[in-house]
Amino acid sequence: MVRFIFVAGGVMSGIGKGVAVASIAKILKGKGFKVTAVKIDPYINVDAGTMNPIEHGEVFVTEDGDECDQDIGNYERFLDENIYRTNYITTGRVYQAVINRERNLEYEGRCVEVVPDIPNEVISRIQKAAYSQRNWDGSSESKIRNRAQRSAADFVLIEIGGTVGEYQNMLFLEAARMMRLQRPKNVLFILVSYLPIPSTMAGEMKTKPTQTAVRALNTAGIQPDIILARASVPLDEPRKRKISTFCSVLKEDVISAPDVKTIYEIPINFEKENLGNRILKKFNVRPKKNDLKDWRKLISRINRIKQTIKIGIVGKYFETGAFTLQDSYISVIEAIKHAAWFSNRNPEISWLSAENYEENPSNLKELNNFDAIIVPGGFGKRGVEGKIKTIEYCRNQKIPFLGLCYGLQLAVVEFARNVCGLKDAASTEFSPNTPYPVIDVMLEQQSLLKEKKYGGTMRLGAYKCKLKKGTRSWLAYGKQDIISERHRHRYEVNNDFREKLEKEGMIMAGVNPERNLVEIIELPHHPFFVATQFHPEFKSRPLTPHPLFREFIKAAIKK
Repeated sequence: MVRFIFVAGGVMSGIGKGVAVASIAKILKGKGFKVTAVKIDPYINVDAGTMNPIEHGEVFVTEDGDECDQDIGNYERFLDENIYRTNYITTGRVYQAVINRERNLEYEGRCVEVVPDIPNEVISRIQKAAYSQRNWDGSSESKIRNRAQRSAADFVLIEIGGTVGEYQNMLFLEAARMMRLQRPKNVLFILVSYLPIPSTMAGEMKTKPTQTAVRALNTAGIQPDIILARASVPLDEPRKRKISTFCSVLKEDVISAPDVKTIYEIPINFEKENLGNRILKKFNVRPKKNDLKDWRKLISRINRIKQTIKIGIVGKYFETGAFTLQDSYISVIEAIKHAAWFSNRNPEISWLSAENYEENPSNLKELNNFDAIIVPGGFGKRGVEGKIKTIEYCRNQKIPFLGLCYGLQLAVVEFARNVCGLKDAASTEFSPNTPYPVIDVMLEQQSLLKEKKYGGTMRLGAYKCKLKKGTRSWLAYGKQDIISERHRHRYEVNNDFREKLEKEGMIMAGVNPERNLVEIIELPHHPFFVATQFHPEFKSRPLTPHPLFREFIKAAIKK
């Protein structure tokens, strides 16, 4: 029997619903159940791929090539399992599916209406996600479906993006209400609400916004079973009693969710509040086991670390007015943390502006203050020359360097210009008329770009990479010959220039065996100079840090 847990947010967005869902999933998995998680985004966008990272945060890529919300990354990191495209729902996808069915006469000529047909499509997608695809291997949809039917999840957690009071969420809440009506014993509602502590009001924690959020949920026909009370400090007993009284929930179902040092502490904090057992009791289910031992060891280890390591990230998707938007590179940040903790270091991460180095090259000297530098993925011309100058400085000053996707492409451009003597070498992405297109658009992408087919058309998802024996990457991956990593790009190293690059000392440490595409480059005689066309950060987990990030941090420690 599959049980469904809807998690909605009140008061405001960005308070940690995704991490709460991931934490609950982790707890239930630790109690011996098969768990999966679904993210609902209320956007008309079909996927997250065309959204600006500054506006929406990182675009996370799944093993089967879906461009989705960053919360899918949280689910994967906490569950230590792959999540697939079935588990990502947007308004755009739902409406697109209903319209396609109507065009194909699948509604048998009847009038297709917003209600109930849109909520019914949402319910259908949630139910499909209940069947695990953790063994996905690129096989046909029918094979996946048949295999999935043998491994239904015990629990499906569904995160509804945004807040309960938003107009665009009404149809998703209606779907949740309908599911509760159809199967009252198999559906649970959790509200995540923020309790502010206004400094102008003697620092008293206020429950009124939460009461308002519950009433907004009630107007959709839903009563929360559990309230996760987010706040900067733990919830006290008077506040729990007040929420219980005015929001019609048991006091034991008001769960304190204070700010923490690291998000990986949250499952442990929830267990202190007995959240897992409260959920199971409501479903009349007993735990099969109670095992968060490895997770507790991780938290204990993190809390014991005293030494730090300084990592600089040179990007362009983190400046939004007077604020820094770390969500643009959330998987990179988490991968750094995983690897640093593995080596008993706490990472100090600094955001360095590529445009600053472009305008003032003398500022590059500040890179000497860091133990290592990362140039992450990105698109477009803005900040490119600043990133290239950063890479040149790291190469010459022997600063450990890791390039990710665009970081690899710009490392090739820098090497071509300054080592191979190809003065105006560039990528055709930002310099279409360059005489030395060392980075060029992939052949199959040319027609797509001409036709302006941008959404979901890049080289996406998992592809194989053959490693060159004896290289740093080969050693990092435990001397494996073939690995698999996730991609998101349109441009690649131009094979017409490979011989020249290799002759001058660049090592092509990893190549896609099917299409002979460069996947990893390295430079010898350097503490650590590695760049990847793929995104290793997407596969890093707190208990199993990604091998390239592990070696990168080790090199930074040696520096």
